[in-house]
Amino acid sequence: MFELAYSAYTAFYLYLVMLLVQWMVATFSKAKQPNAIPGKIDKNLSHDSFVFRAHRTFQNTLENSALFVGTVVFAFILNYQSPIFAVCVWTYLVARVVHMALYYAISTEKNPSPRTYFFLIGLLANVVMLVVVGLRLI
Repeated sequence: MFELAYSAYTAFYLYLVMLLVQWMVATFSKAKQPNAIPGKIDKNLSHDSFVFRAHRTFQNTLENSALFVGTVVFAFILNYQSPIFAVCVWTYLVARVVHMALYYAISTEKNPSPRTYFFLIGLLANVVMLVVVGLRLI
């Protein structure tokens, strides 16, 4: 059982590292722009701009972090250890990393874009985590 908990801990740690990397990429790519103003992104930017995509990648991760972090921390507090939970944490992490890479690489206004599928995989993993933790409470 220790390996399962350690595996979930490792995936959660790597998620936090990914979040830091996204923040740094978004911050430094924007700061390199001419006339950059801290805290403001040019409203004329769109998916053809890496600065826009880096900013949206980070913002999208932040928007989804509350549910993920809350679920994982709650499970850790409960000392919940399950193979399903550990696999879901890793699935969520991998889905978010692929989502990030696709957002950085592909300039598209198309919906759904390829990154959408990885967003949905992460969402499904998060829902499963929430359900299995909820079942533990019953």
